[in-house]
Amino acid sequence: MDTLSDLVFEMNRLIDAARANQIRLRAFGGLAIFAHSQNDPRFFHRDSPDVDFMVPKNERHKLESFFQQMGYSPNKQFNLLNGLHRQIYYDAATSHRIDILVGDFEMCHKLPMDDRLDVDPVTIPLAELLLSKAQIVQLNRKDAFDIISLLLNNELGSESEGKIDLERIAWLCTHNWGLHKTTSMNLKRVEDMLLAEGLELNKDDRELVLHRLRTIQTVLESAPKPVVWKFRNMIGTRLRWYSEVEEVNR
Repeated sequence: MDTLSDLVFEMNRLIDAARANQIRLRAFGGLAIFAHSQNDPRFFHRDSPDVDFMVPKNERHKLESFFQQMGYSPNKQFNLLNGLHRQIYYDAATSHRIDILVGDFEMCHKLPMDDRLDVDPVTIPLAELLLSKAQIVQLNRKDAFDIISLLLNNELGSESEGKIDLERIAWLCTHNWGLHKTTSMNLKRVEDMLLAEGLELNKDDRELVLHRLRTIQTVLESAPKPVVWKFRNMIGTRLRWYSEVEEVNR
């Protein structure tokens, strides 16, 4: 099994090589969380050789030749059926699997990513990285720890200052009722976990994470909502508000 340092090396190797080939490859998922949790990575635990990336839609045609040059083989059947939105590549020698979302981030909910892949040279922006975890309807313990890790290691504020951008989170959630609903539910789940469990946090760290989490909750609750959001809120959860995510076997 790969060590974490091996996976981080491979992530950076691919991003650097992609940059040299004019491909804006940006990480999300666990390794991206780790990249932004360097001050205190105690909540980061991974035993999977998968690396998750995003790429702009107009650069998708470069992916197959690039990854073959880098030692990977395409999942031909999956890429043929889904390649406009998602592509998968494997390295049989190392068991690495590269899972790439093309264009917008679309899992349980959609995060529009137009012009957002130039914000950070390695990962998707912090606001979307946090929401990429908070948008998971079936949030598991690992995903909750990823949210805690981001909030422990990163301040809230302006994106231009390298912080988790509250305005971007509010804008995305007030323009997507389903995203707002799932994010609010998951922030509450993480809050309950912080209050109920003896996690590896001292009192000051726990209060810091809770303060940042509750600040996001307050911003989401108080942000002005457009008419379409208010109409969708009247329907509530009687209508399914999220998309099912296809699981791809290794």
